[in-house]
Amino acid sequence: MIRIKIPGTRGKSKGMDAPVEMAQVNAEEVSDELDAIVSVDTTKGNRIINHRGVAVSNTVKEGYILRCSEDLLDIMERVTGRLPQVFSLSTQDITPYANNLYHLNSILQPCTATAAPTVGLAIVTESAVAGCATGATQFADMEAAARFLVETAKDFGRGVCSFYDKEEYAELLRRYGSLAHLQTTRCEN
Repeated sequence: MIRIKIPGTRGKSKGMDAPVEMAQVNAEEVSDELDAIVSVDTTKGNRIINHRGVAVSNTVKEGYILRCSEDLLDIMERVTGRLPQVFSLSTQDITPYANNLYHLNSILQPCTATAAPTVGLAIVTESAVAGCATGATQFADMEAAARFLVETAKDFGRGVCSFYDKEEYAELLRRYGSLAHLQTTRCEN
């Protein structure tokens, strides 16, 4: 089962407060039944992504930021008619908000509550715009995101879309071990 997550709340990304703690949001929205997650969010109040439309993230799985899925890049290219756009991630972006480190926004918070591969789909603008500002989201960008989600779900359901290379991930685990501790807020000295 693929889950399309469209968060209704925001977390602590430089001055953004949420009415609900992200751990509670994840408890409600993320389940062990999920085979993969696409998390959709407006990602506009930054200088990291500087084009208008949609952008996809690398796949994140249990603390690892993996390479971008070629299948998802193909889908992005197919539905937008343009070269796919990928936004950069930092290690902080894939850790829980409760650790009070910088996060681009909440787009990848589901990865902190699951073993399923998680990808962010950002609805973006060329310049920094408040994502919560009225009139800030372009209909064409929302429509492109929706088509990406539909096509991803169709291809994933038919078994022709993979979010990550399972053999390569297994080799990462063999060589470097688990990074699942990044999914927690633990602090050990």
